[in-house]
Amino acid sequence: MTKDQSLRREGEHLLSEIKSLGEELLAESNEPALLPAIYTRRSIRKFVDTPLTGDEVQVLLEAGLRAPSSKNKHTTQFVLVEDRETLDRLSRMRESGALFLQQVPLGIVVLGSPMECERWIADASLAAGYIQLQAEALGLGSCWADAYGCYTGAGQESAEYVRNVLDIPYQLEVLCILAIGHKAGEAAPRPTETLKWEKIHIGRYQMAEEPTEEA
Repeated sequence: MTKDQSLRREGEHLLSEIKSLGEELLAESNEPALLPAIYTRRSIRKFVDTPLTGDEVQVLLEAGLRAPSSKNKHTTQFVLVEDRETLDRLSRMRESGALFLQQVPLGIVVLGSPMECERWIADASLAAGYIQLQAEALGLGSCWADAYGCYTGAGQESAEYVRNVLDIPYQLEVLCILAIGHKAGEAAPRPTETLKWEKIHIGRYQMAEEPTEEA
């Protein structure tokens, strides 16, 4: 057995133990070992026409403001959009994939500041993720609509399109728009056994073994 094969087997053994431990925790508690919001969160694109309360919005924003940031700079900013006409315009920021913004009660535009922080994409992404998890914890649905690096049907940069609609200054970059609202339907959590456990590597990266041909 080669060194690589030995390391691969060791990694597979450790991964098997990790999965077994998780299954034991689930069996003992009858609840996910993960935070419930992480376990149940799914992207929701259909919402009921019920506005969020002020308290719900405040909690969502606090979650975003509490997200980790590079060098503790906290440069991420947010624009809240509830106006139906404006949300309809924002739904056209991409050729496809953002139409669900037309009927969402609240859109949160997530902005980064490249001039203040070179890690703005990571910071803004963490903040957006925190907001989505907090939304799930509140029983709300959410969906991320990319803006950065995308284009409208006319070929305009999506971030520039959003900037023009909302009068966002040129110093700030538009990462995404989060659709937040009360769910029109539920999506079942993904079963633990269907997760891509093969994407986990122990100790070092390990290439998947290719099937050998029989002689």
